[in-house]
Amino acid sequence: MFKDKIRRRSFFKKVGIFLALLGPGIITGSVDNDAGGITVYSVAGATYGYNLIWTLIPSFVVLMVIQEMNARMGIVTGKGLADLIRENAGVKVTFFIFLGLLIADIGNTTTEFAGVAGSMEVFHVNKYISVPIVGILVWILVVKGTYKIAERIFLIFSVSLLTYVISALLGKPHWSEIGHSILHPSFPVNGESLGMVIGIIGTTIAPWMQFYMQSSVIEKGLKMKNYKYTLLDIIVGCVATVVVAFFIMVACASTLHENGIQIGEAKDAALALKPLAGQFASQVFAFGLFVASIFSATILPLATAFYVCEAFGFEAGIDKDWDEAPEFYVLYTSILVISAAIILIPNAPLIPITLATQVINGLLLPVVLVCMILLVNNKKIMGEYVNKPLNNLVGWSTIVVLVILSTIYLFLPVIRML
Repeated sequence: MFKDKIRRRSFFKKVGIFLALLGPGIITGSVDNDAGGITVYSVAGATYGYNLIWTLIPSFVVLMVIQEMNARMGIVTGKGLADLIRENAGVKVTFFIFLGLLIADIGNTTTEFAGVAGSMEVFHVNKYISVPIVGILVWILVVKGTYKIAERIFLIFSVSLLTYVISALLGKPHWSEIGHSILHPSFPVNGESLGMVIGIIGTTIAPWMQFYMQSSVIEKGLKMKNYKYTLLDIIVGCVATVVVAFFIMVACASTLHENGIQIGEAKDAALALKPLAGQFASQVFAFGLFVASIFSATILPLATAFYVCEAFGFEAGIDKDWDEAPEFYVLYTSILVISAAIILIPNAPLIPITLATQVINGLLLPVVLVCMILLVNNKKIMGEYVNKPLNNLVGWSTIVVLVILSTIYLFLPVIRML
């Protein structure tokens, strides 16, 4: 009896510790399913049916391995990834890497506001009302809030993304076909399909995520004694990421693809679902897009401002006030304003911006991963906590595959002309 009581106390103590440390892995994984990601998954499902669902399995494995590296590096060094890159690669290399990342992340944030505009149009709210209101609310949350308040709100947003499970089930998917496509992967090899695969990988394992994950571990003040709980947080976050992506692809494949309906953005998917799966499915899909867009419109510019300031030695963090970190808040505000302004331009090419941004993510990812793997294998930096052979195998294999896919994608148009 006494032993049982001790076991129960020990169990609840461990649960309490896990809940206290909960956040970085789940938030990083969930924000990955942003408006750009939802658009890519929706277009992939509508265009290729169930044929590209298999890409989520290797993406899940790689995502988990990479996020674990980030967390371990942040815990051991107490430094962000951007800081470590600058210290070890030099300012010139850092400048060009982060210039590309900054441009990509402005495009990423623009797609978040496109998601806000598109989802609210489903509920008959004009973008000239929805985008400014959301932009102001997001700015207030970050500039006037604290990390703890923001984290709690982000965790609530994370749970709400599971609405895509409902949309998928209302579409009455063919589970046997899904199983066959996963066990027997195939897809037509051409520029469009390669771009889509790179886009799926680029949005599932986005470059900015690596910086945000490592920085949030540091903000939370985690230590190696908390490692096993942090690892569990990462696993839950990665599972949630891939589950949501899976059901978005299933929802669009089982309805839009089967009826030959092509879409260009996530809003189109929500509208097209209405006659096929009912108004409720359409509204649930649109609501999920709205929540994901707000969520990511908060995190993405925040992460970008954080790692850019960190890379060049400026103070950064939402627990600092404006006077302590002016560069951080000016950059954050600028990214929000520029991204929202692009969306408010009449007839702005939102679809090309969204898809191009995800492809750019996929092209930049190998550069970030090379920096990460070199750093996490440096004994001067990591000591006894350097990578194990399996981590390196997954990491370098991912880089090789991405480089091959990117090279084929970039040179395929030239080859066709010869």
